[in-house]
Amino acid sequence: RATRRATKRAAAVAPAALWRGTRSSRAPLATTRLAAAEEAELAAALEESARLEDERRVAEEQGSSSSAAAAPAPRDEEEPPDDFLCPITTEIMSDPVMAADGHSYERSAIERWLATKSTSPMTGEALEHTFLSPSHMVRRQIREWQQAHP
Repeated sequence: RATRRATKRAAAVAPAALWRGTRSSRAPLATTRLAAAEEAELAAALEESARLEDERRVAEEQGSSSSAAAAPAPRDEEEPPDDFLCPITTEIMSDPVMAADGHSYERSAIERWLATKSTSPMTGEALEHTFLSPSHMVRRQIREWQQAHP
């Protein structure tokens, strides 16, 4: 009887141990691949943002050099306030959330960031928690600004 019980226990434990061993050996690799893919995606987005910013600056410089007395930009082309731009994507936020560092971010961008890091994108310091709180006031202000600047 004792040998049967030991054999049954070993048979029951063995598949679980094998599964855990397989899972743990694959999980870091999958996580590393996912993190690398997300980092590459974020880097590409930042490069695209920088490229667009450079193009805007060049166009702005060409416009100002062609007219010595450049008129102020029309109201329709006003730049949005910096508080409406996500510091990660540099785009106007559509779903702003507040992180533990007190800064607002686009939800999808900060979630991608927090999937691989536990630090603030703005300060680099460790975040106390990863809870994201909706920024209803910022969202409302962005919508009002967008309505005033179609």
